[in-house]
Amino acid sequence: MSADIKKWGLALGFNQIGITDTNLQVAELEHQAWVAKGFHGEMDYMAKHGVKRTRPADLVPNTLRVIAVRLDYLPPNAEHSESVLQDQSKAFISRYSLGRDYHKVMRNKLQKLSEKIQEEVTKLNISDFSYRVFTDSAPVLEVALAEKAGLGWRGKHTLLINKNHGSWFFLGEIYTNLPLAIDEIEASNHCGTCTSCIDVCPTKAITAPYEVDARRCISYLTIELKGSIPLEFRPLIGNRVYGCDDCQLFCPWNKFAQITAENDFHVKHGLDDISLVDCFSWTESEFKAKMAGSAIYRIGYAQWLRNIAVGLGNAPTTPAVINALNHHINHEDDLVKEHVRWALAQHS
Repeated sequence: MSADIKKWGLALGFNQIGITDTNLQVAELEHQAWVAKGFHGEMDYMAKHGVKRTRPADLVPNTLRVIAVRLDYLPPNAEHSESVLQDQSKAFISRYSLGRDYHKVMRNKLQKLSEKIQEEVTKLNISDFSYRVFTDSAPVLEVALAEKAGLGWRGKHTLLINKNHGSWFFLGEIYTNLPLAIDEIEASNHCGTCTSCIDVCPTKAITAPYEVDARRCISYLTIELKGSIPLEFRPLIGNRVYGCDDCQLFCPWNKFAQITAENDFHVKHGLDDISLVDCFSWTESEFKAKMAGSAIYRIGYAQWLRNIAVGLGNAPTTPAVINALNHHINHEDDLVKEHVRWALAQHS
């Protein structure tokens, strides 16, 4: 059945499927050490579940195997990331969020794969089959599980890298009680002496190989952090208004990355090449309409304006930039107001 599951998964559009056991002892120690350093910042969920994150059977009782999947997301015909980053009048949005929210796409496919397995085990008169699907939505160490399942290795930036496909992909999991044959994959790390991701990180968030201080990471600062962005990081953020891809953009292995075949990940609303001023002019209703079905929707309008205000503070001084900032100088949300006033001060 393990071979069949991989065949069914590929037919559903996944790019790779692996199966592993639930032993994450080494990853558990590393995760606990990371949390002990406070590197998770305000992401309390990284600590509050105890060992459920590192012991799958504690999270989902009777779990014996994890089916790990990979789904490429790099959209076709998107504006080159480097050119957007170099034009400080534009808003850089992480490439994973240019299309439909991956949580919905991945969950739908994982559910269909699980239902196919359910259909087949029923034919075999297996009545106690149980499962639960995950896609970055619960306490799951997805990179560690994917690495054990043979989907790649954990890079120095802590993301998974595949030797033939780079790192522009999503991961998902199915926890199940089926005693499936596992993939006996010998872990092999191919980062070597390369430090490209460490060297290029704008905020030096990769504090050591295979260790990220989330409190310094631009993805954390623009997405997970709900309050004020620390002053020391605002100039370093540049025009990155939602996430940051620098550590992937400069990873040599991404020369092998594949364009996604998933239409839901194609660029929507021109988010690959949009000006900061245009983004800042959206009303809340426009933001909700344009971001409906997008991963960006979950940060909310005020946080969106906060991020763009920082980008505008780092942009070249032009009448359009000043006018855009002045339009929100007395915004009703104190968080927005604070960042707008900081941005205007950068142009004085």
